Amino acid sequence: MSNFSANPGDLVEVHLSKVIYEGILLESSKSESKIVLLKLGTGYNIGLNKKDILKIKVIKKRKKEEKQAEFHKQSEKPNVAMVITGGTIASKYDPLTGGVKWLTDPENLFRFYPELFDRVNVSKVEVPFMKGSENMDFKDWKKIANIVEKFLNDSSIKGVIVTQGTDTLHYTSSALSFFLGRVNKPVVLTYSQRSIDRASSDAHLNLECSAIAAISDIAEVMVVGHADTNDEFCYAIRGTKVRKMHSSKRGAFKAINSMPLAKISGENVEILSSYNLRNKTKVKLDSRFEEKVGLLKFYPGQDSGILDYYLDKGYKGIVLEVFGLGHVATKEARKSWTRKIKEVIKKGLVVCAAPQTIYGRLDPFVYSTGRELLDTGIIYLEDMLAETAFVKLGWVLGHKEWAKNIETVKEKMLENISGEIGERIEE
Repeated sequence: MSNFSANPGDLVEVHLSKVIYEGILLESSKSESKIVLLKLGTGYNIGLNKKDILKIKVIKKRKKEEKQAEFHKQSEKPNVAMVITGGTIASKYDPLTGGVKWLTDPENLFRFYPELFDRVNVSKVEVPFMKGSENMDFKDWKKIANIVEKFLNDSSIKGVIVTQGTDTLHYTSSALSFFLGRVNKPVVLTYSQRSIDRASSDAHLNLECSAIAAISDIAEVMVVGHADTNDEFCYAIRGTKVRKMHSSKRGAFKAINSMPLAKISGENVEILSSYNLRNKTKVKLDSRFEEKVGLLKFYPGQDSGILDYYLDKGYKGIVLEVFGLGHVATKEARKSWTRKIKEVIKKGLVVCAAPQTIYGRLDPFVYSTGRELLDTGIIYLEDMLAETAFVKLGWVLGHKEWAKNIETVKEKMLENISGEIGERIEE
């Protein structure tokens, strides 16, 4: 079944011996020469072996001028901008390697998502890099933030969508929250856990919900994606209060110590918690960042000498993930940490405490061990996520005028700048 008149973009019927599939014909690569890719009406993509196909009937030809990735065309639909950075959402399965490979350009990406254009006009697109999010660092966050700032201050743009890999998406969302400050329109980060050409891909719903969020009145940096494992609705979650909580499930990202901003289903946006309204304020980028910050998880019996290592390597600050309400080994332990923490703080290392428990908040006044740790000069960060704390510490220490004074650093770390600290709730 190698010869047929249908072309990518055509609405077709694919006839097998016992079933007929209807959908949009997708372009196949050379490595997929024996496969016909089809986007079904549900948004899922399937691959059909050509030898099993009896015929392909064209229902509607795609006109040449109907390019799904024609970014410059005029439209009455609201304009959104996209920043594409790689990750699973911008990749497809490669049968030759058994893994996934990057899509070469935005047009290839949008060919899989024609429904995105049902609600918005993607008028501007930039691709600063294509990489897995595990390979990103603060320099990449700065590149994204620079592009987003430009789009936010463009009056023709209604909102911004950023696509990225999932592994460090919550680091990026935190970074953009601090770098951009109070934004004037929605900044939506989205993703997929499974590549776009797989039947179980979550990209379709995530992008659809992201388009709706991008034209809403929610002027926040947020992560938008599947709320659960079903294709029912998405949550929009504040960028400093979100964490990847499952390695592979589609509903991987959860709101931590807070409610989601909104529930998105179809074209309906149900508001779940307070947010900043869309406004006309000019956004001014502040992406100063100190690279010499670390994130360290305390474990039983750990040698406190590791703090000397960070100090000797020129680190300016460290976020320590502590037990329970805020505990590490005390002076009574065989390997005390409180003495060493006090020592390195006196030598200039800023040490902050974030909860290992993820949910809940720190309180040093419940147990004597917490009071002992508090006396070292460590900064207790309430219910701030450890990953958010790491990004915020790098951002705060990147401001040299703040970094000169430990009291100023403490004041800034405990200032609720981008919703990173939740309200204390009595339980």
